[in-house]
Amino acid sequence: MKNEMPEKIYIDTDDAGCRLDLFVSRLYPGLSRSALQKQIKTGNVTVNSLTAKNSYILKTDDVLEINIEAEREFVIEPENIEIEVLYEDDEMLVVNKPKNMLTHPTSKERSGTLVNALIGKYPLCDCNGEYRPGIVHRLDRNTSGLLMIAKTNSAYEFLKEQMQNRTIEKKYYTVVSGNFDEDEGTINRNIGRHPSKPEKMAVTPDGKPSVTHYRVLERFKGFTLLDVTLETGRTHQIRVHMAYTGHPVVNDSLYGGAKIPVNTQEQVLQSYSITFISPADREQKTVSIDESCDIIKTVNYLRNKK
Repeated sequence: MKNEMPEKIYIDTDDAGCRLDLFVSRLYPGLSRSALQKQIKTGNVTVNSLTAKNSYILKTDDVLEINIEAEREFVIEPENIEIEVLYEDDEMLVVNKPKNMLTHPTSKERSGTLVNALIGKYPLCDCNGEYRPGIVHRLDRNTSGLLMIAKTNSAYEFLKEQMQNRTIEKKYYTVVSGNFDEDEGTINRNIGRHPSKPEKMAVTPDGKPSVTHYRVLERFKGFTLLDVTLETGRTHQIRVHMAYTGHPVVNDSLYGGAKIPVNTQEQVLQSYSITFISPADREQKTVSIDESCDIIKTVNYLRNKK
């Protein structure tokens, strides 16, 4: 049956590169290929508010609006996955997402995500699409650390407004290739989709304004430990900005990071602190965690290589 309101789906890097019709067919396996393509052609599926071809290749951060005449055969199942909760009130949570975990399900992966771990245990807002209940912002699969989760729709809107106004402070640890001459600095370069590789982002003139502040914590031979503060929150922002400056994040295969013989799952990057105004009591909160195992292992290895 046709929905009263179109459902919004936000495309992550995991779904980028897929044809539009193939992506939607995974959501509606009971709909024939020809019927589905007709729905797309007639505008019942739009991309970024525009009618798109069936052959359109999805890109990171595309927004789909789907309103087709078929039942959606997709259910997020709760799973017994232990997640560390660092802060909780009646309106929200702050959790520590581990590495190698998607923030929310995609059309390809529907289990083992943070949302699967949270749903059923906590009430979650329902204003961010069926894929992302409660999700205010995201971390890449192999970036660990702090995420805010909204329990109510009003909390989601309140936290999202803070993010749009750039009043939420998000801090990260990362180890990057090379050394900086200065002890601190700011990278102010627009970030958009890579012109030829949809799974990547890049510094582009027509991208969204993106600002990254960094401070050197420790220098090693050929590497640097940084404390990074995000003023904006673009997809892959730290990874893109660091690669742009010639200092890609260590072990980041997507953006050319140097490989070192330390057992980490991709990029050495951790969200370790977040400061926000709580929607419950309108008081400022700061939640912080210690350095992750990946940060500690990498730093110890580089210290011994001096």
